[in-house]
Amino acid sequence: MVYHTRRIVTKQLEWHVDTATHPRYHQESGADLSIAYGCDIDAETLLETAEKMVDFGFRDLGYKYVILDDCWSNMERSDKGSLVANSTKFPDGIKAVADQIHDMGLLFGMYSSAGMYTCARFPASLGHEEQDAQTFADWGVDYLKYDNCYNQGREGNSQLTFDRYNRMSEALNKTGRPILYSMCNWGRDYPWNWAQTMANSWRMSGDIYDSFDRPDDRCPCTTYDCTLPGFHCSVMNILGKVAPMANKGQPGAWNDLDMLEVGNGGMSDDESKAHFSLWAMLKSPLIMGTTIPKMTASTYSILANPAVIAISQDSAGAPAVRVWKRAGDVDEYGQGEQSLWVMSLSDGDYAVSLLNAGNTSMGMSATLEDIFIDKATTGGGATQGPLPSSSGWDIYDLWANRMDDMTANSILQGNATMRGAMKGAANSTTLYNATETPYADGIQMNRSALLGVKTSMVPPMGTVSAMVPRHGIAMYRLRKHEGSWMSERDEL
Repeated sequence: MVYHTRRIVTKQLEWHVDTATHPRYHQESGADLSIAYGCDIDAETLLETAEKMVDFGFRDLGYKYVILDDCWSNMERSDKGSLVANSTKFPDGIKAVADQIHDMGLLFGMYSSAGMYTCARFPASLGHEEQDAQTFADWGVDYLKYDNCYNQGREGNSQLTFDRYNRMSEALNKTGRPILYSMCNWGRDYPWNWAQTMANSWRMSGDIYDSFDRPDDRCPCTTYDCTLPGFHCSVMNILGKVAPMANKGQPGAWNDLDMLEVGNGGMSDDESKAHFSLWAMLKSPLIMGTTIPKMTASTYSILANPAVIAISQDSAGAPAVRVWKRAGDVDEYGQGEQSLWVMSLSDGDYAVSLLNAGNTSMGMSATLEDIFIDKATTGGGATQGPLPSSSGWDIYDLWANRMDDMTANSILQGNATMRGAMKGAANSTTLYNATETPYADGIQMNRSALLGVKTSMVPPMGTVSAMVPRHGIAMYRLRKHEGSWMSERDEL
């Protein structure tokens, strides 16, 4: 990452693990505190955030990791060469913080860099991999974010970068403690081609910033083939980079599109929904980047939408594919496009998003032939019996059950804890507890909070259509229609 005066983290569903022996199939999720606190982070702030993640129900939605990013250590190692926590920020040490986070049913993550220094110029782990990995394990760390600053020029080809990051992977595995390994090398030397065997995720771009599509010279590349990843990369810039190689992600090893900027004020509500929806469909870590204790109702109702999170956590491990991209009307930044994203799900359903990055609301359509193009054109699909496009499909709107502001504020203000509100969650359209009922089970049970609202049925060879707002998205779950298409259509 490029350090720009702030850093710290909490993250969700991911593990550094040796995936051969400790497979972890779902995405990391949690909350990144760097935007709000920068280097002004301490034990109290971490623990307050962890408590709110529990109170607000994020833990039970799957946001598990509370990750301490840069600026946590002293400026020098100990006489024995060990990393030492800043005693002013962490008077009882790191292990005491980790223990309290574990007591809340959460997991704890930390940060270092595959260089001489971290991005904020604290001691990093290049040349100290085994010692530092054991220190992290002794402290009870469950997750390591491993950055790329001050790397002594040890990059420029895939072998150099692989070797540098693999040393920490081997050191973590040697400790015997499952520690999720999150590489943060900004897409340098194409990690999506080689990181799957030694990391659980890898950053595929320079750092995100809180803009939907504004270009910035500090993020100069518009494709994945990039020698200067930079920072201040917009949501649309990152989507454009990941589209050609999204399929490189797989269970236990994922493309990391960087943290979520939802709630930080730079994007509209529609832009934030689009951002969250596509990060979920692309199986990116869902890492909240806003101030959890001061979260607004509108931010909460986006980040706590279980129907979208269920897409992220689907066990098929198949990131979305951009089926087509078309020109749209351009905005004040000269940007504008429309696109169709499709993702196959483990239960035979599909997730479909129509993204309107143009400057005005637009009617958008995708035919079933568009949606199921891969079934017709790969693996002899056209000769393997009826194609999915020849069936009718039920359409479920994944944003139609979005929590209202009154309910969200009641939870955020402590008038109703999420745990109390969850007492009737089995029949709720907005609340879900994945700790009690995993997402896969909830889908099989047809829980409304996960399926969304059934809005229509599409006939064989038909078309999915929606009016999509400016810089917005229409997101659906498609489920194969059972029974007679004609008779149910007539009833509707």
